[in-house]
Amino acid sequence: MKENQHCCGCNLNDERLEKVKGISVEYKNVEGALIPVMHEVQDLYGYLPEEALQVVSKELNVPMSEIYGVATFYSLFTLEQKGKHVIKVCMGTACYVKGAQAIIEKLNKELGIEVGKTTKDGEFTLEAARCLGSCGLAPVMMIDDIVYGKVTPNDIPKILEEYK
Repeated sequence: MKENQHCCGCNLNDERLEKVKGISVEYKNVEGALIPVMHEVQDLYGYLPEEALQVVSKELNVPMSEIYGVATFYSLFTLEQKGKHVIKVCMGTACYVKGAQAIIEKLNKELGIEVGKTTKDGEFTLEAARCLGSCGLAPVMMIDDIVYGKVTPNDIPKILEEYK
């Protein structure tokens, strides 16, 4: 670990932490400020790193336990850095019935990760979604903003190759 690095690998002197402080100060006296501040922090980093949340906690005078409670309650917040490409597999009823679990299992094998995790190289994060709104194309998965319909486990290697 480098001198100015934290355990997560981020730079403690990171200019983004100064931005987090500025955002927090801007909202300091605004009622209900925590969620908008957390959204801005996540927009800045792509996730909610502990160091940034500590700055928010200090500046807004909100305990870390409350911040973590909000971060874990709302599914739009994430405490883990996501990969360059986010893969979402629909697990809604139509997709599940048509084989979404087999898609997940193939992705687990191909990527070497479980749902909710990111590959070691930081390329892919695998997520399960409740519904992606494309039931007629079941089973469906998305990579970033691209929807793949009527996916079979055999399609997975070719689809992943497009992103490597």
